[in-house]
Amino acid sequence: MAANTSYAPSRLTIDLNAIQDNYKTICNYVTPSRSGAVVKADGYGLGEVIVSKALYDAGCRAFFTAHIDEAIAVKQAIPDASVSVMNGLLAGEETVYKEYNLVPTLNSLDQVKIWQKFCQENDSLPQANLQFDTGMARLGLMPKELNELCDDLSQLDGINLQFIMSHMACADEPSHPLNRKQQQDFVKGIARLPKATAMLAASSAIFLGEDWHFDMVRPGVALYGGRPNEDAPNPMKQVIKLEGKVVQMREVNAPETVGYAASYEAKDRRLIATVAAGYADGYIRSLSNTATAYKNEKAVPLVGRVSMDVLTFDVTHLENTADAVKTGDMLDLIGPNHDINDLAKEAGTIPYEILTSLGKRYARHYIGGE
Repeated sequence: MAANTSYAPSRLTIDLNAIQDNYKTICNYVTPSRSGAVVKADGYGLGEVIVSKALYDAGCRAFFTAHIDEAIAVKQAIPDASVSVMNGLLAGEETVYKEYNLVPTLNSLDQVKIWQKFCQENDSLPQANLQFDTGMARLGLMPKELNELCDDLSQLDGINLQFIMSHMACADEPSHPLNRKQQQDFVKGIARLPKATAMLAASSAIFLGEDWHFDMVRPGVALYGGRPNEDAPNPMKQVIKLEGKVVQMREVNAPETVGYAASYEAKDRRLIATVAAGYADGYIRSLSNTATAYKNEKAVPLVGRVSMDVLTFDVTHLENTADAVKTGDMLDLIGPNHDINDLAKEAGTIPYEILTSLGKRYARHYIGGE
């Protein structure tokens, strides 16, 4: 597919085939359970509509977003898909869910009451999800609310439950004791509720094993190449390649410095490549003086601060080699030798933030997925 701009100096390539393959890998791993897909935050920064269509072509029929506007975009692109909003139902939003045939996630008793009243007044049984908290203390019915609901299940009369769900807190740490406790609490909770599709595991929890799969799973970052946990090799294919164009070459000599705050000082002669990307493009500032890019198979260190529009890399060691860097060349900021997980580690963050921070200024190229 064509890029979204013709003159952007740097390029983001998104492999839709890899996303589809990651989805199929998860489907095969969790069989006989089924898999949906989380496409919130603009498809983890990669374009929610394009990503959702590729996942639909791979067999996905249930999509999950955080907000209503995200869900509307997916539903309009894929009318026969189930599209759920996970962040909860607020009073006054009921008619929007009905208008666009979206599925709200009920995260409190108040939300259950709002939805039940709406269903009764409209003589209809639109679907809804029910989430209860098993250890995140974030979204979902609190244990006290769950007990109150289970003691009087008439509060669910008129509500057509699609998914009963919860969310794991420490699934990226397989040995954490809260993982088993949450799984056990989820088992106890669904046993007290009306029958619906049970769903606990997102990306990391999927790889804790079949005890966490229940009827359905909802992978997110794993679909886009994120490593599920640090204890095992990453089973997911990498989805993106980010290339930054070299817009200037210059020499610096001791004691000259590079970039804001003079945070890098040359100890001898250095050859610096300035690349047209920066924190305005999602190459986050904590990567200053720590990140690595690649020219072919050769690593080049980032020196100096990450600024809004440019990065500076020391390419001295590539002079007079076949990989020598010149103006107009592209360096791999994220690529086969240095993926989103590697960059996240250098930044002291997680691959989720790397993906969702990707800016709109790159020339975006989509490959595969037709």
